Formats: sequence, C-alpha cells, structure tokens
Amino acid sequence: MCGIVGLLDKRESQPTPNGQMLLTMLEALACRGPDGAGAAMLRTELFGDAWTVRIAPPDPAPARRLEQLGLGRVEGLERQGDTLRFRFFPTPDMAIDDLESALGAAPGVLEVLGAGQRLDLVKHDGSPSGLERVYHLSAWHGPIAIGHTRMSTESRIDLSHSQPFWAHGVPDLATVHNGHITNYHQLRRQYEQQGAVFYTENDSEVIGVYLRDRINAGRSLPDALNDSIEDLDGAFNYLVLSPEGLGVVRDRYGFKPLMAVETDDFVAIATEEIALRRALPGDYKVVEPPPGRVLFYPLGAQAWYEMV
Repeated sequence: MCGIVGLLDKRESQPTPNGQMLLTMLEALACRGPDGAGAAMLRTELFGDAWTVRIAPPDPAPARRLEQLGLGRVEGLERQGDTLRFRFFPTPDMAIDDLESALGAAPGVLEVLGAGQRLDLVKHDGSPSGLERVYHLSAWHGPIAIGHTRMSTESRIDLSHSQPFWAHGVPDLATVHNGHITNYHQLRRQYEQQGAVFYTENDSEVIGVYLRDRINAGRSLPDALNDSIEDLDGAFNYLVLSPEGLGVVRDRYGFKPLMAVETDDFVAIATEEIALRRALPGDYKVVEPPPGRVLFYPLGAQAWYEMV
C-alpha cells in the first residue's frame, strides 16, 4: 500500500525548485502511507571534494570524531529534526566504505542515512507535510529525486524503517520500494555472512545492499537492476536514484501499480496517476511500464532505454 515517486529534470541548467514538485507528488499519495515519508535528491549545491553526510540521532560527537581520527575536516554542522547534516572533506586515502565504521555506526546506536557529493536524504515517521515543516523540502533544487510514503505492514514505525534507503557504502545511491521482497530473509542471511550490516527489519533495505553487492562484483548499475528481476522474489516496484540517472524496476508479475510520464522537460514516476497530474500540469500521456522490465533514464540525456 506504500507510495513511491521519482522525478528527473532534463533542464539541469535551470534552478528549478524540484523539491516543490516532489513534495506535491508525495502529498498526493499521503493516503497510501500515513506511517512514514521521505525523500532523496541529488542537490544542485556542490562543495568541492566534500561528502554531504546525514546521520541519526543528531549527535555532533561522531562527526567531530572524524577530525580527531585525522580522517578529514568537518564543516557546516546543522541539526534538522532528528538528524544531523554536515559536510566532510575526507583525506585522499579515506574511502566512503570506511565512513560508517569511523562514525561508530551500529543498529540502534547511529545510522548514516545518506552520504555522497550531492545526495541528501531525509525521512521521518509521519506524513509528507512533516518533511516540509522540518527540512523545507519545497526549496530543494536538483535534477533527480525519489520519494516514499509508507504504510507499515510488518516492521516498526520509526525514522530508520522509513524510506528512502541509502545503499550503504555506495555514494549518492538511494532506493524506494513498494511491495514485498519475499526472499528477504534468505538474502539478508547471505549478506550478513559476508559482513553486511542491516539497520532495520524492513525488507526494502535489502535492495540497496543487493545493488551494492552487484556493483562491487563489476556489474553496471543498469545491469544490476536487470539482475534483480530474477534475484528478488515477490511483487514489487522500486526506483533508484544515482548520479547516472533514474532507474525503474517492475517485477515479473506487475501486481503493484506504477505509472510514468515523459515530457520534453521531465520524467516522472508514481504509484498513482493523481500524483503526476497534481505536480506536472499540461497535456501529456501517462503510461504503465511493462512488468518484468527495467527502465533507465540517464541523467543529462534526452533518451531513455529499456533493459530486456
């Protein structure tokens, strides 16, 4: 019953307030998920070689520890709601894989919600309106974004279990999911045996871990998305945000609703057409992506392609 939305702006050179469009789409789907809401965007702001990092809870001590360990410089500490956002300028030998351990991240202790040169990721337990009240989502600018409204069916209701999920260890990559990954427990045991850390009991979290595993094995992101159709069981749709573009994945059965539209200016994806119509005025055709397919919209390109 959850709702997912995605937005890719083909007009990256223009400072379009895409946060307002994303918020409008999420609010249109609020009835599908009153238990949580979140958004991730590749924001227009750049800070050189810095990583934008957001953690929860909002304790500045772990961020300062990065400097104490000689791993880099921290700037712009900003508490927002139950999160802390800051810029981190790592030393040349610091890999983003090492960030979570350096911060002392652990389930129930501290979670890195998102990290990368452009990614910002916010979420909370509650309606989409809370994202505007706490994080001023409508003022965000960026070429690509995804969002989620959550109805909890199995796992707890809190910030961590809300979506999007960062693909831990992969900069600027995040996912949102609607449906159920029925082989979640099998995959989780497999990845935990390989050293992966899970921060929630939400089956959606395994998608980012899966993609990280496939990318580390040498697969491109579109190829990894295509692999997931065979490797993930269940009825699901999910979206992926990355610097490469916007990915759309539908399972082989197409049980979960998903609608898409492409204009000269935007690509937009949503669980229900009402979210597209409210956010994108104009005369355009809305289509349903075919089951068992991956659509990938490269950032900065005017054409998309379909994986078969």
